[in-house]
Amino acid sequence: MTQTPKQNFEEEKRDTVENMKGLATPLQSKYWHPTAQNNLKNPESFNLYSHPVQFNGKNNNPISRKVKPISCFASENQNQPILKESKPPLVVVGSANADIYVEIDRLPKEGETISAKTGQTLAGGKGANQAVCGGKLDYPTFFIGQVGEDAHGRLITEALESGGVCVDHLTTVANAPTGNAVVMLQSDGENSIIIVGGANMSCWPEELSYEDLEIVRSAGIVLLQREIPDFVNIQVAKAARNAGVPVILDAGGADSPIPLELLRCVEIFSPNETELARITKMPTGNFEQISNAVEQCYDMGVNQVLVKLGANGSALFTKGEEPLRQPIIKAAKVIDTTGAGDTFTAAFAVALVEGKSKEECLRFAAAAASLCVQVKGAIPSMPEKRAVFNLLQSA
Repeated sequence: MTQTPKQNFEEEKRDTVENMKGLATPLQSKYWHPTAQNNLKNPESFNLYSHPVQFNGKNNNPISRKVKPISCFASENQNQPILKESKPPLVVVGSANADIYVEIDRLPKEGETISAKTGQTLAGGKGANQAVCGGKLDYPTFFIGQVGEDAHGRLITEALESGGVCVDHLTTVANAPTGNAVVMLQSDGENSIIIVGGANMSCWPEELSYEDLEIVRSAGIVLLQREIPDFVNIQVAKAARNAGVPVILDAGGADSPIPLELLRCVEIFSPNETELARITKMPTGNFEQISNAVEQCYDMGVNQVLVKLGANGSALFTKGEEPLRQPIIKAAKVIDTTGAGDTFTAAFAVALVEGKSKEECLRFAAAAASLCVQVKGAIPSMPEKRAVFNLLQSA
């Protein structure tokens, strides 16, 4: 019997639906232009999306997201490979702030008002800082985070892009402002910081998107901090662990207890001595006390602890091994210590994912941090790879 056009359409529709069952392929968008070179006509042959994923995320918050999976490292010639040298990327999931800098001679006393010498607004936030550090060290870096629909959000986006970071997974949210931080910078380079979470702490979806989690699974290493909600960090850490991707958790940010569920997914936990004392409720005034506090971190489920010790350098503790100590590489002049810890952590991660030894990673990170403190501002102070190598050669 001859079928009508409507019957033909319904049959084709059923066949299409039947053929699509069970497929978990990357979401396409107007920004993504597959080519024969990257084999996206056959999703199973493209290793970045080789793990089928069931995504049941719910998000009722109005957001705008640019969906451009991995395209930001594409060359102008679409027939060229997408990722630089096909390196598994550094993926940073975390905060992005507009840092409001005020330069002061001293901190105000209770009830006192003092005048600042200068004031300016610069891009920052622990997540954004670490991402730009990775980008300026010439390593493929993705940033997953949130900003508001405001001038500060545009400032941060431009700073990330200028630092060589892929911002395809940076979300703009309508219901929260971009995060802020007030940085009180004293004449000796030391600082005190007050953070306003804004979009960093609100409007996150209950479950992260398919695209975001696939970038995490494709990473060479993942960096987390505590300036975004714990439930976001836990999702990312679990996805990374299940894909065999190492996670470094920077302890900076919230001073609430760290969920054990998160710590057990972490390869390296990285506090400074003050954060280590707060987390373990133990003194950290000398190296012996620090070592005892690290033992408690082992009990929480972490096997490696990278402690940033300020003027005393750093130390990497590995369960069952002797700690590795790295002194600082002295800076010619300390201008601003803001972002030094983020620079250290990100530089360590880059060296680690590039296959350097632990000793080499510590030294590379120390050199990067030394260069960072000689420039005002967090993101503006992130060093380039050539400068780090030059310092290592001369130190």
